[in-house]
Amino acid sequence: MTHLKTVFFGTPDIAVPFLELTRELTDLQLAVTQADKPRGRGMEISPCPVKARALELNIPVLSPEKLKDSFDQIAAVPFELGIVVAYGKIFRPNFLALPKLGLINVHFSLLPHLRGAAPVQQALIQGYTQTGVSTFWIREGMDDGPLFLQKEIPILPQDNARTLFEKLVPLGLEALKETLTRAQNGDLPQLPQTGKPTLAPMITKEDALLRPAELDALTLHNKVRGLACGPKPKIPFTRNGKTEWLQIVRTEPAENQPAEAGTVLCIERNKGILVKCKEGSLWLNEVHPAGKKPMSAEAFANGRGLKSGEKVFVE
Repeated sequence: MTHLKTVFFGTPDIAVPFLELTRELTDLQLAVTQADKPRGRGMEISPCPVKARALELNIPVLSPEKLKDSFDQIAAVPFELGIVVAYGKIFRPNFLALPKLGLINVHFSLLPHLRGAAPVQQALIQGYTQTGVSTFWIREGMDDGPLFLQKEIPILPQDNARTLFEKLVPLGLEALKETLTRAQNGDLPQLPQTGKPTLAPMITKEDALLRPAELDALTLHNKVRGLACGPKPKIPFTRNGKTEWLQIVRTEPAENQPAEAGTVLCIERNKGILVKCKEGSLWLNEVHPAGKKPMSAEAFANGRGLKSGEKVFVE
């Protein structure tokens, strides 16, 4: 079987195994990544994970500041199919026309659900109980091209962004392997996306601020799950007129109890701090105070002399 000539577009750690699989199954001509940036504690200019791995594998790499700056170089590469995984740049029509067959994106949701930059995090934040992986043909719109194939998995109550990524990456590799195998056999489906689209916008620092006075307990709990990989979720802790933002590691929603939002309902061993929310209440099981190691919420409460009835989780 003649292997398709391909170009891989990707940037972060999560895309590295997909680069490796594309190299294994196709005639990979080139990897295209985002530009080198300051990274690490020393903020030294260094390549992204995909570029670093491509160089180790002796794969030619381009890493332009703007994709259009490398148009001529990419156009000079004889490739039939582009594979895109977490690249982070938009493809203009002139790029979409370069490969003979087109560009295929591996997206971590069941399209048309969760189109956008953060489908894994937003699946949890928005309370989805099922998700998966889609390979689809890139068009000019955002994640709206026809599907090649999809694979689905349930989201378990104990899942957070970290565990969900750990499940979706192998599923995505399975999907890409099937996609590439079928493409090289001339099987190139273009299935319409069906159903009402939903969005998965990029996560902002504001999204990570947990405000019990404004949100219900389940919404706050889902935010904690969805932000396990960052930005870290934080709740306001106010005493003596001074507010600090306490990082939250693990939570558990609980039944409603009468009190003002932000009030400590109780402190319980092996459970933590129960906080009243706009609707319902939320157990803070594990927290990470600034400058300290993660600890049980009970240990935090004891260290601060926190008592039931105090209204401290407010700005």
